[in-house]
Amino acid sequence: MNIKREMRNYLIIYIGTFILSFGLFNIHARCAVTEGGVLGGVLLLENWFGWSPSVTNIVLDLSCYAVGFRFLGWDFARYSLAASLGFSVNYRLAETVGYIMPDLTPYPLMAAFVGALFVGVGVGLCVRIGGAAGGDDALAMTISKVMKVDIAWAYMFTDLLVLSLSLTYIPFRRIFYSLITVTLSSQVISFVQKFGKE
Repeated sequence: MNIKREMRNYLIIYIGTFILSFGLFNIHARCAVTEGGVLGGVLLLENWFGWSPSVTNIVLDLSCYAVGFRFLGWDFARYSLAASLGFSVNYRLAETVGYIMPDLTPYPLMAAFVGALFVGVGVGLCVRIGGAAGGDDALAMTISKVMKVDIAWAYMFTDLLVLSLSLTYIPFRRIFYSLITVTLSSQVISFVQKFGKE
């Protein structure tokens, strides 16, 4: 095992989860522009039951990791665990510090684009290393590997399912902005994952 490479990989994963949790807390949770997959699921549970994403993220992630582990192996498992813990620590930090960015609630289109960039870059860095920043990433990586489809399409499938459920707390007209977010973030994830590798 190359210790220097491993340290670099874990650092990249931590940076990715910091970017992800910062954007999710400051934009998505605040502006009612949601994500799909488990990221959207934790926001769904927060709105339905008041449960903090710093806790529900771990529970949902571990369930999805069980599926991903079977197809993606040990490297996936350890990097994903690091990403999941990193996200929870960073999200709790964001909750403690409070909002830093200006409130984009009156500008949902801007919130959709900016939020998608945070999610896309953050998750993309984790996926590039071979880990999942969340359970939806584990599912998307598994679907991509098993079905032999681009990871962007795998994300779209899980995202659309969660967006449908999110209609229970987000008005239909605002789901449009969430659809923009998930479409853009899945493309950014795919770009960051592949950048410089081909």
